[in-house]
Amino acid sequence: MHLVCPQCGALNSVPPERLGERPKCGKCHAPLFGDHPVALSGELFRQYVQKNGLPVIVDFWASWCGPCRMMAPQFEQAARQMHGRCLFAKLNTEEESQTAARYQIRSIPTMILFRGGSEAARMSGAMGTAEIVRWLGSQGV
Repeated sequence: MHLVCPQCGALNSVPPERLGERPKCGKCHAPLFGDHPVALSGELFRQYVQKNGLPVIVDFWASWCGPCRMMAPQFEQAARQMHGRCLFAKLNTEEESQTAARYQIRSIPTMILFRGGSEAARMSGAMGTAEIVRWLGSQGV
């Protein structure tokens, strides 16, 4: 299974049976995934959603957005609960307005589930941890 390093962007090959062992990047030795969502920007966003072998759930948010700030700890808790089944990431729509426009983000928070680089599902509005986990489960994650 291929995993993109959230620090240096290197593509790593990890056997599926070793995902639970907290693999590290072969290039920079950073953890390939952890208990916290990864902050994505620019080129790393494209590579992260297109080349990862696991599904990637991205929270499109902004610092001025009250519901986004309210959902942030819930999204982080869902990342801990779903560890090893999918990757959690965040994209600040103020800093990455072109990427937000490309995905036609009209309201925030919006979560998009990517599989193999393509959008598989989308959900807008603040959600609690259980709702996020349930929604991902309904998408086969």
